[in-house]
Amino acid sequence: MGRYVIRRLIQAIPVLLGATLLIFATVFALPGDPIAALAGEKRQDPTVVSILREQYHLNDPLLVQYGYYIAGVFRGNLGRTYANVEVSEIIAAKFQVTINLALTALVLEALIGVGLGLWAALRRGRAVDSMILASTLLLVSVPTLVTGFVLQLLLGVQLRRWTGVTIFPIAGVSDGWVSYIVPGFVLAGTSIAYLTRLTRTSLVENLRADYVRTAVAKGMPRRRVIGRHALRNALIPLITFLGADLGTLMGGAVITESIFNIPGIGQELFRSVHERQQPVVVGIITILVLVYILANLVVDLLYAVLDPRIRYE
Repeated sequence: MGRYVIRRLIQAIPVLLGATLLIFATVFALPGDPIAALAGEKRQDPTVVSILREQYHLNDPLLVQYGYYIAGVFRGNLGRTYANVEVSEIIAAKFQVTINLALTALVLEALIGVGLGLWAALRRGRAVDSMILASTLLLVSVPTLVTGFVLQLLLGVQLRRWTGVTIFPIAGVSDGWVSYIVPGFVLAGTSIAYLTRLTRTSLVENLRADYVRTAVAKGMPRRRVIGRHALRNALIPLITFLGADLGTLMGGAVITESIFNIPGIGQELFRSVHERQQPVVVGIITILVLVYILANLVVDLLYAVLDPRIRYE
């Protein structure tokens, strides 16, 4: 197991290099001068501009700039903004909010998606099954922007008008973990639909397997057959989906954080792109790539727990 983990971490290095180089080249290929953007419409001192461009290596070729950046990353330094602020400090102030939102979305996705998928699989061909499939199709079809504003209207305006109290906050994070429930559901909406369908399909296939028919023929209780055997084998593709989705949820939080006024890295990413703060953009993407790599490593290790036939040599 230890060798496998070390080998996977070594294999992650080229992934990190390739992803960061791609986003680095994309961000720094954007038109315009980021140093000129610092002064807005004011005229800048040419000497100051020259010093700043030399300080941030903007006169060097792209690969040289990337070399300076990636060398700093391996030393734990994500660089500085053009306003001379540590990028790591900016990310540290915003990261906890976004990880809270992403984890809330992941928990809601797992509970609702697996629960509805299990219910649909056990009632396949019936009205409940058709209703769940139709609901997931509707959830996929409606854009996140629409879902967010509709829930804000229903839970923030109409429900408060009917009950006189606010049950679910719809803006900011001042109310603690309760503040993340509604935006977490909005963020995970599409994933819930996909996970529900994936759970239903995977469980139905396992319920038709020979080992399930053998267990039933031996007189094993239905609840144990489903929970101990069929569901456990059906969890492998679900764990794969959830692990990969953590990075997707964090990266896709830009719209959700904007709708619900959540001060996370998604909102910071949008602002940094608008203000042409390339070091912040590349730093945030680097952190997201690392989260994605670690999440997939954890998923791979969970395979051996779910399926004893899987061994890591």
